[in-house]
Amino acid sequence: MSVGQVTRAVVLARGLGTRMRRADQEAELDAEQAAVADLGLKAMIPVGRPFLDYVLSGLADAGFTHACLVIGPEHDQVRDYYTREERPERITVEFAIQAEPLGTADAVLAAADCTGDEPFVVMNSDNYYPVEALRALRLQGAPALLGFDRKALVSQANIDPDRIAKFALLEMDDDGALRRIVEKPDEAVLQAMGPHAPVSMNCWCFSAEIFEACRAIEPSERGELEIPLAVQYAIERMGMRFAVVESRSGVLDLSSRGDIAAVKERLAGIEVHL
Repeated sequence: MSVGQVTRAVVLARGLGTRMRRADQEAELDAEQAAVADLGLKAMIPVGRPFLDYVLSGLADAGFTHACLVIGPEHDQVRDYYTREERPERITVEFAIQAEPLGTADAVLAAADCTGDEPFVVMNSDNYYPVEALRALRLQGAPALLGFDRKALVSQANIDPDRIAKFALLEMDDDGALRRIVEKPDEAVLQAMGPHAPVSMNCWCFSAEIFEACRAIEPSERGELEIPLAVQYAIERMGMRFAVVESRSGVLDLSSRGDIAAVKERLAGIEVHL
């Protein structure tokens, strides 16, 4: 993979937003924030401006020129906003429809027409990743993923230690390549892997080969087709090697209503240029 070749990003915005819909959480929201939260549209939560504006601006800052937003057929609000209200100039925005919320690997398949044979980065729409980390992943090329330092995610973002403990860890080989992803590690696994095991925040750089893996896997215990399962298949069955690009920066996480105020505060000094 030549340096700078990856210019496309796929942003996963199809999720149901179940946690965001929960109105029983203690969070002071204004009327607009509450209305969008009730819809579960995490990417469109207003935090000065829609959260997804910051995500797309960050992608453009990192050198990406195309973004494919994977949305549901009911998400006209997202499409209308980026085709009528706010038309990005620095990054071309396309849309892919995931008919049913069948999982992240299924969402990647939904974006196949947008990416074609080109390499692409996949990322969550409810995370604001540091620009320098996105740029490093883009320049690394496919196949690769970002691995984040646990302490940095706590000290430089809005994720508390109890929450971090439930995030997936990356087990790497001696050459720094991904061996396996450990989902929801228990205390014994956390201790065994040590405090420096990188954390996955679901930010990947894929080649078109990943589509074969996404089609081959079976649903997880949760009944979903998930990216980690496709990646493990690609490693074990297809002989693919995923480089881990480590980052000591924080990632803002907008999963629930309780995250909105802290995310808005941390984004206050960031200028958006679409």
